[in-house]
Amino acid sequence: MAVWCCIASAANYVSGKMEFEILHTDSNSNGRTGVVRTAHGEFRTPAFMPVGTRGTVKGIVPDLLKQTGSEIILGNTYHLILRPGVDVIEQAGGLHKFTGWDGSILTDSGGFQVFSLAQLRKIDDEGVSFSSHIDGQVIRLEPAEVTRIQNRLGADIIMAFDECPPWPVDFEKAKEAVERTIRWAKICKEVHERDEQWLFGIVQGSLFTELRDICVQELVALDFPGYALGGLSVGESAELRKKIVDEFAPKLPADKPRYLMGVGMPIDIVDSVASGIDMFDCVLPTRNGRNGYAFTSSGPVKLRNEQYKFDFGPIDANCSCYCCRKFSRAYVRHLFLVGEMLGPILLSIHNVSFFQKLMNDIRQSIKENKLSELVEKVHNVWEDRRDC
Repeated sequence: MAVWCCIASAANYVSGKMEFEILHTDSNSNGRTGVVRTAHGEFRTPAFMPVGTRGTVKGIVPDLLKQTGSEIILGNTYHLILRPGVDVIEQAGGLHKFTGWDGSILTDSGGFQVFSLAQLRKIDDEGVSFSSHIDGQVIRLEPAEVTRIQNRLGADIIMAFDECPPWPVDFEKAKEAVERTIRWAKICKEVHERDEQWLFGIVQGSLFTELRDICVQELVALDFPGYALGGLSVGESAELRKKIVDEFAPKLPADKPRYLMGVGMPIDIVDSVASGIDMFDCVLPTRNGRNGYAFTSSGPVKLRNEQYKFDFGPIDANCSCYCCRKFSRAYVRHLFLVGEMLGPILLSIHNVSFFQKLMNDIRQSIKENKLSELVEKVHNVWEDRRDC
């Protein structure tokens, strides 16, 4: 409690049952720590959200997920519409009760699938028609209906429907995507019904700063309680992505949460925190965990390699997660080589724990005005190790 009380300069944004409080700022960067309070508890920022696309973070039961330090997770509206369907989740009492996760949840609107399922969809000014990747059934997503569905799912934070173009993309195509994103954001804001849910706007514009500026201005005028930078990590280089984040994170309202969508390498996270980002999500911890790739304090460990056959030390000597406390590199490697499902489960637990420890270290470094030292440390380990 003393931590909350001692911050005299904390900024607050309150809406319904939600609250965002800034607790500390780094004197040498735009980094800040805070807390978001929701109807399902609170999560500290900067925050990393493990991705639970279909209502579960793959391979990790909710209790063990809590033990990793995770305080908020992400679900995806498009996939939940397909299976099990919004009616099932609503009748179960909402996404929290249905999934057994009692912490905070954010749902993505399905805008990312406009990018990732490009071969299965058609875009027009009113919305997007998808051919289901499961059975070919036509799924129509429009901003009003997507917002109402997220209202029914009951997540704590929901996202406006947007168009996420890939990179490379020409200026005119990116401009069309921005115009649709702004138009759809206005519709989402108009139909959003639940005060206890926060609806975030998403800034698009690809790598065109002129378009990003227009999108920021229009969305800030709509006064969303939080804002995301979207349309990054979609094919562009890390250097170009960093330039956009460095320029546009500070342009988002300082008293509201700032969310960088889908970016998750450690080096990108620390750089983006220094730019002013508060929230992150990425599939890397669990996707890589399922493929024998461990994130560690000394860099990546690819456990299928022969060199770990007789390595009876933990995945990471600096980690206290369930996997590192109980099992060795040699054992986890064995599980992968013989196809036992426990291997991906244990490594996913470790990887999520690694990312949550990184966020803890970031928050502590900001509190001590030492974020630049942590950024340098992470760069030294991960600068030439982006081969995920």
